[in-house]
This record gives sequence, C-alpha cells and structure tokens, in this order.
Amino acid sequence: MSLWTWFGLKEGSASTDWPLKGNEDGQQGVLGMPRYDPGKCEPECDACASACVTHAISLVSSTDAAVRPEVDWGRCIVCQRCTEVCPTGAFTASGDWALGVHERAELKWDVQMSERIVREVTERTRRPFARSLHVRHVDAGSCNGCESELQALNNPYYNLHRLGIFFTPSPRFADVLLVTGPVTKAMHGPLLETWEAMPVPRWVIATGTCAVSGGVSGGNYACGTGLDGVLPVDIYLPGCPPNPAALIHALLMIAGRSRQRMRGGQIER
Repeated sequence: MSLWTWFGLKEGSASTDWPLKGNEDGQQGVLGMPRYDPGKCEPECDACASACVTHAISLVSSTDAAVRPEVDWGRCIVCQRCTEVCPTGAFTASGDWALGVHERAELKWDVQMSERIVREVTERTRRPFARSLHVRHVDAGSCNGCESELQALNNPYYNLHRLGIFFTPSPRFADVLLVTGPVTKAMHGPLLETWEAMPVPRWVIATGTCAVSGGVSGGNYACGTGLDGVLPVDIYLPGCPPNPAALIHALLMIAGRSRQRMRGGQIER
C-alpha cells in the first residue's frame, strides 16, 4: 500500500456535504457582493459613483428631486471600493455570493422587483437535468480569474462529480454552455460555433461580471460587453470572479435543484 493510499484511508472523505446537507460551503470569511441601503444615502453625495471603475454605481435624480445612486450588480467586480469610501455606511461589506439570476434586470437595485414572485425553473428544464448535467466551458476573453475558480470545482473539497455535474470537452455532448470573459472579437465566431454544435435543449450561463456586462474592459476596440445580444442567456452570474459555491448554485439552478436568491438587486435574508 502506498503512503498516499494509506493517508487517504486514514483521513476519510475530504468532500463537503454542501449543498446536499449542512452549511459548510467553504466561503466563510470570504468577501462577497457589497450590500446597499439607500435609506442611509446623503443627497448629492457622489463618493461611491466616483470610486466605481465599472460604473456599477451611477447617480440619477429620484422622485424627490434628490440625486441618489443607481446600482447594477451585474457590472460590479466586487472590489469593495464603494464600501471604503461611503461616508454613511450605505454600502457595506458582506459575504453574499449566491448571485445567479434568470433575468438580467434582477441584478439592478429595484425595490418593486425584489418583492415580486419570480417564476422558478419550469418542469421542461427540470426533467432532463434533474440527475445529470454536462457542461462545456468557453473562455471568451477571460483574465483566467473565473477559470481558477472553475478548476476548484474538481478538487476533493467541492468534488463536482458527486452532484452529477461533469465538464465535457465536446459541445456535442453538452447540456450547458458556460461562458467566461467579455466576448472578444476573436472569440465571437468560435463561441457561436460551439453553441450551434450543442444539441437541443441547451442552456447558457454568463459566468463572471465580464460575461454579464463586459467588466472593466468591456466595449473597447477588442471586445464586446458580455453575452447579451450574442447568445440567449439563462443564468446571469456576476462576480470577479464568482466563487466555487456560486458556480455550483448557478449550475443547480439550471438543473432545477436550487432556487434564485437575488431579487431586484437584493439577496434574500
């Protein structure tokens, strides 16, 4: 018996029981998307908007004629600059990471939208993928931050295969197209070819802020502003990068085994 075999048998399984049971998702103490409380904003204050490099925060005139922040988490790269410069605590740090949504508008701060009832995954999507899901990943110009988190899904702790989810090298065997990056002009064609090679039914996850909205480099001479207008997106997952737990949550949403937790730019408490 080799030393590593003996060590593995002695230590037992290293995989987490989450999300099947328990709360040990491996993200304890990790900073997530900031939280926003508009009630704490000072009129005319522009500290947060001035600090935001991706324009996730912009200033608009509200109904009382005061200028207040408009927040779009789909553009946020989770740099925490808004939490550092906000003088009133309207933006605060959090551990919120379950950010996958079915509609792009759900990532924008909207009190009315946060209170509506959102249609969950239908039986049409739930039946074929309840037990097994095959994923084809395409890097459409990513900085490789998202790829580092994707690689973590196959380590012993997350052990993605235990959930019946597998990455496949061929689009012809894929159920889900997982795209990272802002979609550079060089990758626009190969991305469409991958999509067209996939059998129906097929789903798309815009993974990371670059794929959702273009991120820091979106809209320049070399790349677009994410997947909107390129492919029909089923799940938008912002983050720079989204952590492994967020990736698992988004994949399980496709399979109908998990539900959306962000509505109108707010995480359910």
